[in-house]
Amino acid sequence: MYQYQRQIREYRPTCEQEERDRKLMLQYLELFSETIGTRQCEIAHMTASSLIFNKNREKLLMVYHNIYQSWSWTGGHADGEEQLLVTAMREAKEETGIHEVRPIREEAQSLEILPVWGHWKRGRYVSAHQHLNLSYLLEADEEDVLKVKPDENSKVAWIPLEKLGEMVSEREMMPFYEKLIGRCLNAL
Repeated sequence: MYQYQRQIREYRPTCEQEERDRKLMLQYLELFSETIGTRQCEIAHMTASSLIFNKNREKLLMVYHNIYQSWSWTGGHADGEEQLLVTAMREAKEETGIHEVRPIREEAQSLEILPVWGHWKRGRYVSAHQHLNLSYLLEADEEDVLKVKPDENSKVAWIPLEKLGEMVSEREMMPFYEKLIGRCLNAL
């Protein structure tokens, strides 16, 4: 059993969205257990995302996503990595240019199934599919140098929590961001 399979099985949902998504994730895992950890499974595959907080928990480090044309969390495909926290931390560094990132908590703080519409990437069409996502809370230093990853984003910035609703144009993502912000701030 892959580590992410164990994480999903042991995850205790705290809301109806997590309950329903967890149930469906377990069905996907059963159907596509050999390939779901990679993009070989074109129907659905494992991903990890994170909200990256500053030390004072007043700002989020976010990227302006080229495909979605919105300020967004960082994240990406597991691509065979079994430990999705490792994936979330790798993607945070790659997409923002930061050198140091630390987990606020080691365990996933949310799970969700995220639809991805068909799109063009690097000159190739990617069909619509599902991201089976585990979300993490990370921390980074505001002084760390930021760098755009042009093939994925066009901006990287620290966004004050109170400005998030104004900045995110992908409205369907706000409930996930708000849930994770609440979980981080309530843990203090």
